[in-house]
Amino acid sequence: MVRTLAPMTENLVVSVPEDELKALLEAEPDLSDVEFVLWDAKTPPPRTSFDITVMPYLAPPEILGILDGVPTRLVQWQAIGVDDVGGHLPDGVVFANATTVHEAATAELAVGLALAAQRRIADAVRNADKHQWLPDFQPSLADRRVLLVGYGGVAKALESRLAPFEVELVRVASSTRTEQNDAGQDVAVHGTDELKDLLPDADITIITLPLNDATEDLFDADMIAAMPGDSLLVNVGRGGVVDTDALVDALNAGTIRAALDVVNPEPLPQDHPLWDCPNLLITPHNGGDTSARLPRIAKLVHRQIDALREGREPENLLS
Repeated sequence: MVRTLAPMTENLVVSVPEDELKALLEAEPDLSDVEFVLWDAKTPPPRTSFDITVMPYLAPPEILGILDGVPTRLVQWQAIGVDDVGGHLPDGVVFANATTVHEAATAELAVGLALAAQRRIADAVRNADKHQWLPDFQPSLADRRVLLVGYGGVAKALESRLAPFEVELVRVASSTRTEQNDAGQDVAVHGTDELKDLLPDADITIITLPLNDATEDLFDADMIAAMPGDSLLVNVGRGGVVDTDALVDALNAGTIRAALDVVNPEPLPQDHPLWDCPNLLITPHNGGDTSARLPRIAKLVHRQIDALREGREPENLLS
């Protein structure tokens, strides 16, 4: 059901957590009547109420408690993932995630991780640091069967970026269905109940799943054991989807390789055994943190302001 709101008759008050975001929004001519207030949600609020509150990027869900008793028409999250947010939202708060902001950046990192792992870029960098020229035979990305586990916006953006690499794609989501990809094509999507049967034929498995009760530790020891030898596991979804202890065991045994932008726990402690595993590439949850983020979140906030002005339902509502 579409949620309709009474159109705003007074100027809106919007809090934003960054000077750069505030400057981008204030530069829009049709937003000159909006009051943008700088607030990082870590100090007492500078107003008694807000029309929109934009939370800091990668803020912990606990930060939402500061809005208790502060009337807010819409809380705008800056991430797609909303792990544990529900347990921290004050009653009656309307909440939206940042769908449309991070899909492209996360997808391009997933491609980069897959390429770097397949073509052993990390090894080449280490060899170059030692002034060593060591050519070696490498697995390709071309002609590989790639399993996309999760078929939301990130996976669809990833699919379109993988297409020029001449891979064979197999899609997996929560349920079996036919869905339209970003190219407008109807594609078959397998259910996660088929995942264990699909893994043995996949050269590369890329996880883009959110973390919830159904996906936590989905890739446990049995699921990882179903992956063929020397296959690659890429995770740009959530670290908790993979059983870390089982992954450590598999990497140390040399049965699979991995390239991870997300891990469990985060941040990964300096003495964690995952750091010392062979055949592993780690980036520190950089998926959406690129130069594309601020312009795209500014566009989303602009659209949310227009929705409130016109009494339309804002985008990406989760509550």
